[in-house]
Amino acid sequence: MKFVILNLLVCVFFTFQVKGQDSTANDPVKPLKTITGIASFYSSNLQGTETATGEIYEHKKLTAASNNFKLNTWVKVTNLRNHKSVIVRINDRMNKRMSKKGRVIDLSRIAAKKLQFMKMGLVKVKVEELPNEPSGEEVVNIN
Repeated sequence: MKFVILNLLVCVFFTFQVKGQDSTANDPVKPLKTITGIASFYSSNLQGTETATGEIYEHKKLTAASNNFKLNTWVKVTNLRNHKSVIVRINDRMNKRMSKKGRVIDLSRIAAKKLQFMKMGLVKVKVEELPNEPSGEEVVNIN
């Protein structure tokens, strides 16, 4: 009799545990965003100006402006012509006129240089939101 009661208690306990795990496993998770469009890069005369986050724009930092992602979001930008990629942090907003022209991101000059489109001025890109801040090694080792 004690054995039956003990088994019954164990079954009831595990039933509640499994149901609790199932209910949290089905919670909706915000999918990460991916967009394609045209990338440009900051004009050199914007060096030293204030960004939307309040920091000072520095053309040698891997940052970007976009109206498609929240501020301080990390994104991977891939040049669709040569498949070069760079990881940048969104720290500014673009002028609304740029969005109307199909621009999805405005990159710092160093990011544009890494993507190898400085001479062209514009390039088609894929922009992928990253789930976390990348480690320094990930940023450096991107192609």
